[in-house]
Amino acid sequence: MAFTLYSLIQAAILCVNAVAVLHEERFLSKIGWGADHGIGGFGDEPGIKSQLLNLIRSVRTVMRVPLIAVNSVTIVLLLLFG
Repeated sequence: MAFTLYSLIQAAILCVNAVAVLHEERFLSKIGWGADHGIGGFGDEPGIKSQLLNLIRSVRTVMRVPLIAVNSVTIVLLLLFG
């Protein structure tokens, strides 16, 4: 497989799909990354773990509908052009 712009976009779509399907109760809580509602004080910097969990939640919330369209277009392009 050649390194093209299409393959780079396809890899990004696959990574976003992987993040979007992570289920918090089934998968993330088993590895100790479940819902941690520890509220820090004003001015406290959130840790890397809480930032990653926030990113995962945000991707699941914001990208749910656009991913359906992007995946559909990608599948059609693959069917048409191989």
